[in-house]
Amino acid sequence: MGDDLITVWQLPVLPSLTLAILLLFLGKALTRRSRWLQRNSIPDALTGGALCAMFVALLHLVTDIQVSLSLQARDILLLYFFAAIGLNTRVRTLANGGRPMLVLLVLATVFMLLQNGLGMGVAGLWGMDARAGLMTGSIALTGGVGTTLAWTPHFVDTLGITQAAELGLAANMLGLLAACSIGGPIARWLIVQRRVPPSRDRELEIGATHRQELRLQLDYWGVLLALFWLNLALMLGEGVSWLISLGGLNLPQFVGVLMAGIIIRGLADVFDTPAGHVWHWASMQPGIALLSDIALGLFLVMALMGLQLWMLDGHLLFLLTVIGLQVLMVVLYTVYIVFPAMGRDYEAVVVCAGFGGITLGSTATAVANMTAVSRAWGNAPRAFIIVPLVCGFFIDLVNALVIGLLAG
Repeated sequence: MGDDLITVWQLPVLPSLTLAILLLFLGKALTRRSRWLQRNSIPDALTGGALCAMFVALLHLVTDIQVSLSLQARDILLLYFFAAIGLNTRVRTLANGGRPMLVLLVLATVFMLLQNGLGMGVAGLWGMDARAGLMTGSIALTGGVGTTLAWTPHFVDTLGITQAAELGLAANMLGLLAACSIGGPIARWLIVQRRVPPSRDRELEIGATHRQELRLQLDYWGVLLALFWLNLALMLGEGVSWLISLGGLNLPQFVGVLMAGIIIRGLADVFDTPAGHVWHWASMQPGIALLSDIALGLFLVMALMGLQLWMLDGHLLFLLTVIGLQVLMVVLYTVYIVFPAMGRDYEAVVVCAGFGGITLGSTATAVANMTAVSRAWGNAPRAFIIVPLVCGFFIDLVNALVIGLLAG
């Protein structure tokens, strides 16, 4: 049927956010009742968000009704989450992550080249312009929706690849679903098969373990302080982003918020008073952990429930082939190259859980996978520093250079 016969149902902001909360409840309930989901560290948000995306796609297929969700709250939730990561980051821990951060950046850069080579190769075999395969490589998978939309005019107007946007957005959808699904199983396989001892630290910086989740100890003062400092990090982050833009760099807004949180934590650790009336980390940390976990879960649910799966129509076989090969390459590269290079310990396992998010989904997907693994096996503080910084900051710069070199 023609597009003019499609009925669009627009769901406003508040109902969309409320639906996301309901879907996160559903995902957590299914995880608590499923040993398989817990054992493989599948993010709660994947279950609820993917079910919504499939229902909306089925509704569109059967009735020609297109449900359009308002996702403005999604970006604010992401900022709260990265503000929490920054506030959790001690400067000492950040300094210790220098070498692993460089190693991970090199590994991710090499993988981007392989990723683009695979996409271009499959596109060529399909009889397409090989450069169209870049839209199923680091543009859509490592870069995400923003990078896809930014490069679409060049591919359409300069290279003459008219289906570039459709290929990129569809590849990003499949990559996001795959990224959420493979992180936990990879981590479990490494822990069991490589006999890696889990962490003894059960005090998570993001969220809580499955057993702690229903009995997390909070107090009013600590939660109020947590919300105060998170908001302050968001406001300061706007200034940091503005300063970064003066240098000619166009980076995601969450990078400025992440850096603002790190700055606040560093200053607080230096100038905190014994009374701790303004900065009382012991009281505040459970509140920050809870708020960041909620923000991440809702963000990922909204990202997944907003997927328009019907966009796969017309390129389905090509997309399933190239994304299937990309996922296989991610798994092999993570197990046999990333894990040894990152140290073969539990921190390396958690980084490996996030590597699929770096290369197939987004920074939030990477951290969601890592959070799900840490809830089951214990905390990994260094991993939660190096992955967001590499994925959210340096990778965008390197990816732009790689795409520019290959796109011509």
